[in-house]
Amino acid sequence: MTNNTYAGIPEEFAKLEQAKIVLIPVPFEAENSIQKGSNKGPEAFLNASNNLELYDIETDTEVYQQGIYLADAVDENNSPEAMVDAVHQTTKKYIKKNKFVTLFGSEHVVSIGTIRAFNDMYPSLTVLHIGAHANLSKSKNGSFINNACALHEANQMTNLIQVGVRSMSANEKTIADVEKTYFAHEMAVDDTWMDSAIDQMTDNVFINFNLNALDISIMPNTAAPLPGGLFWYETLDFLKQVFAEKNVVGFDIVELCPAIKQKASDFLAAKLYYKMLSYKFMDEEVGDDYDNTYDNSKQKNNASKFNDDDEY
Repeated sequence: MTNNTYAGIPEEFAKLEQAKIVLIPVPFEAENSIQKGSNKGPEAFLNASNNLELYDIETDTEVYQQGIYLADAVDENNSPEAMVDAVHQTTKKYIKKNKFVTLFGSEHVVSIGTIRAFNDMYPSLTVLHIGAHANLSKSKNGSFINNACALHEANQMTNLIQVGVRSMSANEKTIADVEKTYFAHEMAVDDTWMDSAIDQMTDNVFINFNLNALDISIMPNTAAPLPGGLFWYETLDFLKQVFAEKNVVGFDIVELCPAIKQKASDFLAAKLYYKMLSYKFMDEEVGDDYDNTYDNSKQKNNASKFNDDDEY
């Protein structure tokens, strides 16, 4: 990672002390079996971000002026377990600094650590997973830390809502809460799915956005692509409603798998990240104080979940 600031923004908007937003890159790859290279995703995303127009027409804002601190990448690669632990601890560190914490990860397994951290810090958390694969398995090939298991803990420990699912095993179908699972083929003929999903959310929402949620016609370069996905404006419409109606406490984006000769997917990922920030802060003045509303008492009393000294 050679980027000095996110999107090349001026240093005055990139310092941790002043920034409301933290961006943590996680370039990890261990087991992706469909398309290799997702460990290069965070760097490709950052490179594409350097070429963004930083004025957002829709919201009439320049969200970078809220301050975006580009944290050091979590580059732990000794094992998936060690990486998840590092992501967990790093995410919690910045939440405790009263920041709006975001991550751009590689494989979906990264999100295990992210979700653990937010669930430690926020009561009654909804995890909104937007993605193609259910990833609810308890284990795969003897491991509990695996892409196929990325949302197993979220399903057990949070209010998990899944949107855009179009691939799962028969066993996962028995594990999933089908009332809170929005299958792509049903969404295609149901004009009410957005309102229904939002109605099922608690106040505090963490968004786990897997880029394979999007149709391969607009996002071909993802680690596990599938046809039949979401399109750009329906995705933005849904996200904008979620940000408007709920307290989105953070988000991560995963599974960009960049290609040397095709950069469109990189730019889509960069634009999506910036749009999500724009929706979050569209009603905040640059000089306003920010409160990420994390519950310190919940964190202290959360020994039954994931303690700082736990080994995963």
